Amino acid sequence: MSDSVDWIARAGAKAKGKRPQYFDDPAIDRTLSIVLAIAGEVSVLRERLDTVERLLDAKGTISRADIDAYQPDRDAAHERGLATKDYVARIMRGVQQDMEAMAAAPEPSPDEVRQRLLDER
Repeated sequence: MSDSVDWIARAGAKAKGKRPQYFDDPAIDRTLSIVLAIAGEVSVLRERLDTVERLLDAKGTISRADIDAYQPDRDAAHERGLATKDYVARIMRGVQQDMEAMAAAPEPSPDEVRQRLLDER
């Protein structure tokens, strides 16, 4: 199969504009970017492994062409969607727990905020 797109060059291409910064320390942003990229790669590997397992169950033997040509049916696509959703939920569980804790914390009243500011003087 000939492919006229240089996927390595495209993957390494720099996006236009300034990189968004979410944390005070740019190293944390880079680390998060790396972790999410690895999580994406693992997700792709999980789907590829699912393809291999399904083809082996169906045919007993497979080729690389079988793997590359595989199109999941409706049930397989649904199962994969659920598996991916569970995978992302496990990865993001710490963030979700932090958000739940923030939502559970009562919002301070304006008087409490004013008093805290006065106490900090």
